[in-house]
Amino acid sequence: MNEKGPRVWTNWAGNQHCRPASIDEPKTEERLVRIVKEAAEAGQRVKVAGSGHSFTGIALTDGRMISLGRYNRVLAVDREKRTVTVQAGITIAELNAELDARALGLINLGDIDYQSLAGAISTATHGTARDLGGIATQVTGLRLIAGDGSIIDCSPEQEPEVFHCARVGLGALGIISTITLQCVKAFNLRAAEMPMRVDEALADLDRHILENDHFEFFWVPGTAWALTKRNNRTDEPLRTRGAWQEFRDDILYSNVAFAALCRIGRWRPALIPRVAKILPSSGRTVYVDRSHKVFTSPRLVRFYEMEYAIPRENAVQAFNRVRDYVKRSGLILSFPVEVRFATGDDIPLSTAYGRDSCYIAVHVYQGTHYQQYFEAVEDIMDDYGGRPHWGKLHFQKAETLSPRYPEWERFQALRTRLDPEGLFSNPYLDRVLGPIGAGV
Repeated sequence: MNEKGPRVWTNWAGNQHCRPASIDEPKTEERLVRIVKEAAEAGQRVKVAGSGHSFTGIALTDGRMISLGRYNRVLAVDREKRTVTVQAGITIAELNAELDARALGLINLGDIDYQSLAGAISTATHGTARDLGGIATQVTGLRLIAGDGSIIDCSPEQEPEVFHCARVGLGALGIISTITLQCVKAFNLRAAEMPMRVDEALADLDRHILENDHFEFFWVPGTAWALTKRNNRTDEPLRTRGAWQEFRDDILYSNVAFAALCRIGRWRPALIPRVAKILPSSGRTVYVDRSHKVFTSPRLVRFYEMEYAIPRENAVQAFNRVRDYVKRSGLILSFPVEVRFATGDDIPLSTAYGRDSCYIAVHVYQGTHYQQYFEAVEDIMDDYGGRPHWGKLHFQKAETLSPRYPEWERFQALRTRLDPEGLFSNPYLDRVLGPIGAGV
């Protein structure tokens, strides 16, 4: 399917827009290859849009846009090796359902399942875990379409250099066609969610991380409270919240009531601190459910987000500096500050490359001015060699980012090799990676 003529494309958050020359919705790899070759002949750039959940301009183009919504099938399942091969456009929600039906699961996930799998790995999307990395670390093979339309199958054994870099490729190395993931036997998680004084959470942060498979917390600005989440693997039978409690917690509290708070904040910002004190008062909730149902939550309230990865040992100091800034600035914020953790990996442009990491994320309600807040937080993160999430808002350039990634030049050399004409580039990639060849 191909839609001709200029039509405005908008991302999920509504803060990024473009008018592509055309929007293609291929269902086959052959069509993907043909689009690349046609664009190269016409001197057009090509960008892939997954679910549009990135807050940056990473998918924007005035050339040919490819939507992978119809390129989303499961292609193969190896039950002995517990691997799955899928088309790149499958969403994480669709993948979770397909795996669960086969008694399989992913070892770790982020908290949103709307993203396409290719978009999630390409931007280094992650969850939180004591001993696990981001979703890209679960990739065991990729099929990539390069700038000349050639197809490259890569894995640790085949085209290892391409595999090494392309797991987090920002869409700069080519179009991911298929992805093979290492799965595990389906498992249950015991979730314990409870409020805690934020100073208490920080005082024992190392213990919370070490004693739980997955730990994270959300600090509610204007309060002394954090909402903590502890998810641990268990052999306990399912003990779900029930339809009403799940609807109450995930829809009424986390979305409807929270949306009301955000709208109140727009109308009368001074009321936010008073209303925000209600958020940590839900009490302790404990339940057991399938892993993907615990990891992910519905997100119906739209927002803008910036997230930074810093060395884990700097977590408390950096968080306290953000908290102090919020207090000193007088900003009245309706969205919590989210803090998560991941182990280090070896992927060149992964935000956790070479170091165990703490992720600190800040958000504002859709349509809210964010520049003062986000720039101030970014200044703090810069002091720790912070690496911004590639799909979330930030103000960095190639010159400021390159010293933070020891294998930057290695990635740039491969980019020049696979896309020498810059077919897959756009203004965002030119800003954060530099023009083709500039980094070599």
